[in-house]
Amino acid sequence: MLQRMPHPASPPKPTPSELELLRVLWQLGAATARQVHEAVAGDRPDLTAATVLRLLQLMHAKGLLLRDESQRAHVYAPAQPQDALQTSLVSELITKAFSGSGKALVLAALRGHVSKKEREEIQAILNDRKDP
Repeated sequence: MLQRMPHPASPPKPTPSELELLRVLWQLGAATARQVHEAVAGDRPDLTAATVLRLLQLMHAKGLLLRDESQRAHVYAPAQPQDALQTSLVSELITKAFSGSGKALVLAALRGHVSKKEREEIQAILNDRKDP
């Protein structure tokens, strides 16, 4: 059974390394430390199996992960769905860096972080949007 560590009321914020492991777990689903290590080993040979295990343990303590301790090899899973955590992080970024303006965030992203193909996809979404 997946267990959640008690943690503060505010949602935990992952570090870049923790976010990387969360992305792996969102792709894999619930996984052991070994499975997570195998998934990141090609791109991150600097992350040893012991480092991955320690990061997963810390992430569980922070409330970012759930852990199933019913088997010898503990199984870890994200405590939040990907879209929920991303929305929370974006909301915080909008508040802190863009004075609460979602428009300012979007304009900043469009100025240099969006490919031509992505711009076309965004435009198609905007064109299809029906205002009430």
